[in-house]
Amino acid sequence: MNKILIASNNTHKINEIRSVLKDITGIQLYSLNDFGITTEVIENGTTLEENAFKKAKEIYDILNIPSLSDDTGLFVDELEGAPGVYSARYAGEHVSYEDNCNKLLSELKNVPENKKTASFRSVICYYKDPGEFRFFKGLCKGRIISKPRGHNGFGYDPVFIPEGMSKTFAELTDEAKNSISHRAIALKEFRKFSDSYF
Repeated sequence: MNKILIASNNTHKINEIRSVLKDITGIQLYSLNDFGITTEVIENGTTLEENAFKKAKEIYDILNIPSLSDDTGLFVDELEGAPGVYSARYAGEHVSYEDNCNKLLSELKNVPENKKTASFRSVICYYKDPGEFRFFKGLCKGRIISKPRGHNGFGYDPVFIPEGMSKTFAELTDEAKNSISHRAIALKEFRKFSDSYF
């Protein structure tokens, strides 16, 4: 059985990753919590790829177990791609999801509804060892609404409606979100890779 360590302390991300990858044969997923590790990797890269790689490598270096990391950003067209790679700390360091959403809505308050287009982008990095790592990407287009809706999900989920839908990510069930989300798409690319790899 191949061990893979999820390089995150974010319970929401860990649960999503485990849900999408739960039935892959040949691998066993672990989280940092399983080893009592509370390390927080400083995400100071300028791209999602840089941050995903940094997290995967630093966590690998702790236990020498192949690691799987994720970095995700919300890219709003009218804000020239902001908050983008800085999505988790858009309103500052150590802020809440609500703080970030409130800042985003404040920035967009004078933007017409039809121009609040945005996309979630995820980059997954699978870091096997220093000589082998791979990236997998996912994209979900949609729009930002003016008031939060729903109580599921996390991050910007309450203010993001995916393209072709009328509900926010936070109004969808976990199963529905995990069938279309940016992270799920990236993880499904990893699944395709894993089918012939493990």
